[in-house]
Amino acid sequence: MSATNGWDPVERDRSNGRKAAGDGTPISFGGVTYAKGLGVHAPSEVVYHLGGTADRFTTLVGIDDFSTNQGGTGAAKASVRGDGKVLFTSGKLTGAGGPVQVDLDVRGVTLLHLVVEDANANTALDHTSWALARVTVR
Repeated sequence: MSATNGWDPVERDRSNGRKAAGDGTPISFGGVTYAKGLGVHAPSEVVYHLGGTADRFTTLVGIDDFSTNQGGTGAAKASVRGDGKVLFTSGKLTGAGGPVQVDLDVRGVTLLHLVVEDANANTALDHTSWALARVTVR
């Protein structure tokens, strides 16, 4: 439904780029590349309309290799909200800590919000990726 991003466009299937959509590097954590997902830069919020028809939302979320390879100062916090209710909060994410697995029950959720915030008062190198992001319907 909507996408706001701290730095340039939200990238589909890439880490967040610097110019036009599609200029980011492939999403990767620890050298493992993922073909599907979203790349953003804190602060960001991407909202999806699920219409109450989905069962589960799964993803890996973390500071991607694009930022980690530039320096270790990136830190972000990711959260998933369903209709305003917090369903998941990651705590502080860093490149050294790797991604966090998310597996959520989203039955009955109309609006799913993927939110990334800065976690260290320094928005540099906060490129965060939601890899393998999937919604399942049974």
